[in-house]
This record gives sequence, structure tokens and C-alpha cells, in this order.
Amino acid sequence: MTKHLLRSERGLTLIEMLVALLVFSFVMAGALAFLRAQGRSFTLANQRVGMYQNARYALNEMEKDLRTAGAAAPDIQPQLIYLGPNVVAFNANYWTDVQNDPFAVYYNPDAPTGSVTAMEKADRIVIPLTSFYYPDTSYYMGVVNSPSETIIFFFEPDTSTARVDDYVLRREVNNLPPDVVARNLLQTPGVPFLQYMRHTAIVGGGLTLTQVPNASLPLAHSVPIHLALNDTGPVSRIDSVRAVLVSFTITNGLTGTTERKRTISRLIRLPNAGLANKKTCGDQPILGTGLNAVYQPLPTGEPAVKLTWNKATDESGGEKDVERYVIWRKAPADPDWGDPYLSIPAGQPTYTWTDASVASGDQYFYGLAAQDCTPTLSNLASSGLVVIP
Repeated sequence: MTKHLLRSERGLTLIEMLVALLVFSFVMAGALAFLRAQGRSFTLANQRVGMYQNARYALNEMEKDLRTAGAAAPDIQPQLIYLGPNVVAFNANYWTDVQNDPFAVYYNPDAPTGSVTAMEKADRIVIPLTSFYYPDTSYYMGVVNSPSETIIFFFEPDTSTARVDDYVLRREVNNLPPDVVARNLLQTPGVPFLQYMRHTAIVGGGLTLTQVPNASLPLAHSVPIHLALNDTGPVSRIDSVRAVLVSFTITNGLTGTTERKRTISRLIRLPNAGLANKKTCGDQPILGTGLNAVYQPLPTGEPAVKLTWNKATDESGGEKDVERYVIWRKAPADPDWGDPYLSIPAGQPTYTWTDASVASGDQYFYGLAAQDCTPTLSNLASSGLVVIP
């Protein structure tokens, strides 16, 4: 009986344990291989998604801005400035920091100073990656600067990576420091980053889009005044461009066997290019009224300046085409009126506005102009100097 119990409680033999360990090792090896494969697939999928998001963001940013080229720019200011294989520069009233401004495409109260109006000749820059200077004149509407700023996209070698074929896409507004839009970009072999489509006449009448030969690039607006008598012939070829073809190869930023690439291109049309502003509003609006600005504290005792003025001549009579009033504010030391301070819709019997963004010791002049639907500004009416006690 005792011998039978001992036989029934016997453990595994050494051979049985070795076989079990061998089977377990095969199972674990297979499981680890499966997990490694899944991990690689997950990593590659994440890199692929990040790569596509990077490409999509770059193209969307370029399209969002390029489609505004020429929007609400005065006729004297060129819509397209410089078109090269790796840089495109154009003018547009892209954004404003003035409330109730219907002519800018976007309203951004936090737009950087100096980014919501045109550059003046004194602030001219060299277009990145070129030797072309812009602007060579100042574009004024009456006595104030054009509201259309210069926007530049350019592809330049990315010196922050070890690769020698890496490019970075940057966006620059006026003479402000450029922002990075996208990295890990390669030039598609044999294809420039930027190509251009222009209107050409066809036999029998009509227009069609044809590609500007790459050998003909760059195109530049070398005549200061757009639509001037000398802005014709070869120098005006840039004005016939109606679309931009953007092409590049996006990577996941890696090299060797882990590198992934995807070639992408997008045709971006320029719906405002070549269009002139409507002249249905007639001549430049006549303001015909002065601007009164006086120090008048708020009921709470905080300092403020009260501005008052009457209807413009061309709002109550004349062409009756005044749509709004634009206000400027400048300190005695400021060289010019700079960016507009506020826009107020027309349609009131008399006008009053209180500037509460003042402090003790401030000194300001205020300016006023009427604006019609062109948009054209009237001559500027200036107040006397207001001193905040």
C-alpha cells in the first residue's frame, strides 16, 4: 500500500521537464516575435500618420493663404510679386486687427504689429533665397498705407538635420521673422517645389491654363505701379498666372530601411489674381467734416478720450457711397499713422466713440477717413493733440 502511494506521487522526470521548457520557449518566442511585429507596425503606422498630417498641414496652409492673393489689394499694388521654383511672394489683405473691417479676409485681434498693412519703401526687404528687393515704392490710399500685406512662402535647406537633402517650408509676412510651416520635406527628383499655370489664348477665342516653362522662372513684378502704362509686355507676364502647383516628397524623418516617403502635389488656384476692383462707387469719397477729440473721463473716473464727428459729405449726399469710418491713433513721436485703430460702420446721424485705452501721461493725435465699397479712403481729418492728465 505504501509503495503504491509513493509511486502515484512521483514528479516529472528530467526529460519531461526539458520537453516542457522547449515547448514553452517556442511559444514565448512566437509571442515575442508577434509583439515585436505589432510594435513595429504600430510605430510605422504612427510615423505614416504623422507624415501625412505634416504634408496635409503644409499644403492646407499654402492653399489657405495663396487663394487670398490679390484680395482687396488696391489696383496700384501688384498682386503677385515674385514666382520662383522655391519661393512665391504675393500681396493680399489677408488679415486685420480692426473690428468691422469687411475687406480683410480674416480678423485677428492679435495680429503682430506691422503685419496688417503693406510694407513701405523704407522697410523693403530682399525676397528670401533671391536678390530681388521689394517694395520699390510705397502704396498709399490717400494719406494712409495700403491694407494689403506681403506674404512669402519659401522652401530652403534645413540645416537643423544631418541630411543634406532636407528642406523646411517657411512663411514670412512683410519684414517679420519667418515661421516654420513644415519640416522633413524633400524635393521630388526633377520637379521644382513650385510650378505655375497661366492664362493663354487659344485659337477661336477663349483662355486655357498652360504651365509656365520652368526655364522661364523666376517671374517678378519689376514695375513699381501695377497696371501703369509701362506695366505691359514681358514685365507683366507674372499677372497672367492663375494657379500654383506645389510638389514635394514628405518623409518620416528617418533614414535607411526605416525611412518612409510619399510624393504629393496639389494645384492651388488663385481666384483673385488678375481681377481689378469694382468702380461702382465712383470717385474717392469726400469726408467734408472735422474730427473733434477731447479728454473726458469715464463715469467711473478712468481716463478716456471722446471722439465726435458728423456724417461725411458723400454719406448724406453726393455719391452716398460711404460704408464706414476708419480711425487712426498716433503719438507725437510716431513717424506716420501706421495701422488703423478702429473701423465703425456708417449709417448714424452723428458719430461718437470713446477711447478708453489710454493712461495718464499719454498724448495722442487721432485721424479719421471715410471709406467706400471700392475700398477707397477719403482724405484724412486729424484732431488736435490730446494730453491725458
